[in-house]
Amino acid sequence: MSLLAAHGVSFSYGAATVLAEVELTVAAGDRIAVVGPNGTGKSTLLRLLAGLEQPDSGEITATGTVGLLPQERDRRPDETVLGYVARRTGVSATERAMHSAAEEMARGGPDAGPAYASALDRYLALGGPDLEARFSEVGAALRLPADHSRRASGLSGGQAARLALAAVLLARFDVILLDEPTNDLDTGGLELLERHLTGLRGGLVVVSHDRAFLERVASEVIQLDQHSHRASRYGGGFAAYQVELERDRVRAREEYETYAARRDELTQRARRQREWARSGERAANSPAARRKEPDKNIRHARAQGAQQLGAGAAAAMREAGRLEVVQEPRKEWELRLRFGAARRSGDVVATLAGAVADRGAFRLGPVDLQLAWADRLFVQGANGSGKTTLIETILGRVPLTAGRRSLGPSVVTGEIDQARRTFDPASPLIDAFCAHTGQIPGEARTLLAKFGLGADDVLRPAGSLSPGERTRADLALLVSAEANLLVLDEPTNHLDLPAIEQLEEALGHYDGTLLLVTHDRRLIEHISVTRHITVVDGKLREI
Repeated sequence: MSLLAAHGVSFSYGAATVLAEVELTVAAGDRIAVVGPNGTGKSTLLRLLAGLEQPDSGEITATGTVGLLPQERDRRPDETVLGYVARRTGVSATERAMHSAAEEMARGGPDAGPAYASALDRYLALGGPDLEARFSEVGAALRLPADHSRRASGLSGGQAARLALAAVLLARFDVILLDEPTNDLDTGGLELLERHLTGLRGGLVVVSHDRAFLERVASEVIQLDQHSHRASRYGGGFAAYQVELERDRVRAREEYETYAARRDELTQRARRQREWARSGERAANSPAARRKEPDKNIRHARAQGAQQLGAGAAAAMREAGRLEVVQEPRKEWELRLRFGAARRSGDVVATLAGAVADRGAFRLGPVDLQLAWADRLFVQGANGSGKTTLIETILGRVPLTAGRRSLGPSVVTGEIDQARRTFDPASPLIDAFCAHTGQIPGEARTLLAKFGLGADDVLRPAGSLSPGERTRADLALLVSAEANLLVLDEPTNHLDLPAIEQLEEALGHYDGTLLLVTHDRRLIEHISVTRHITVVDGKLREI
């Protein structure tokens, strides 16, 4: 039985088509991954399915509760951690509907009774009565603050990621829509999320860039095409989808090449026969031919033969016209990412000696760490263990309580930070980018265009860009920096799958010093590192 269905759904932003006649059904137990390059409408599709947007045409029907947990954590300034979970699980909205219906009933409203009964049923289905008790249990397991009245906006980045995970684990929607749920989760959080989602009794539609996660969770894949804006469905899970997708590409290329070869053969045949016909006719009627062959009947027969060649040319063109046209497969836009040769720094790139850094109640250190030229250091640890604090301590952004630090004098740093806060959110991207790089606008536009940020995108305020667009802008900045120290904190967050593969290739060829924090399991498998450090409660251990 279908819990959620989209039939012929189309959606546009102004004149730009985003989705065209999309078909999708979700039944209990379905775990559907939605994939496609950034900008193909994956998040838009989730918003349509959740009822937050309305399609231009087509129909979306739901027979159960549907809830969207978007990629933006959207912690609100006055919201408690319990309030955040209640909002993300749909409980708080249902509570408000109950209270509104109850007030209307008290005023004698004729339709208030059915409205209250409907809201109560939804409140019970979403687990509203015992949400706080369940949150206490899940929150303790995720090491969240026991004080549920604490402001969610005051949590650290790691705590915020775990709070978002708690909302997913506590949600009781019949169909859960998840947009990039793995962003910022540590290994333990990823494993917990995967176990929870594979055991769901309801339906799941998920957008994610994490290949290992998709391999473990998805039972079907919906691919959105960036040109046709339509959806194609693949069964058998993510690994099977990748195999079938490659087969489709090979098949499409072979079908086009067969068609093109036959078309070209017929066109060339027609061209040759037309040339022979013209040459034959000229030769048959030339003065030299009359002198050589005085018999006009023989000359006429030769001219007719030439005309028959012309008829053969016309027949070949008619056959070419009857061929079923096969469109040439489009060459997809892809990010061409190259960091280039890094100007060599000194032998010692960065040093921490007995370094201690305090952030509120959290303490990092004492840390003794030296980064040498061409080191490729992978930093791992649970959320909240101190990975980002370590990076900011190395870069001199956190004052030291004790010890010392140094950064080599010829070190040029290029960075992607976890929160993607590189650019002034109020400034147009082109202005902010030029301020960082010193480039003139023409140079900056050319570079940003290579990263999929076009003429309209660069004029928007940097803060209005999507997470994926902000990440591509950060990558463009890295390329322009010619850095000999790359500091990457969760660089694959918000990138689409082709872009992640390009990042892997670029890092494989990078010859400078690399400091990498990531929970992307496939990224670590595909690039080589020379050192591996684990951070546990502010302490470092080299593996």
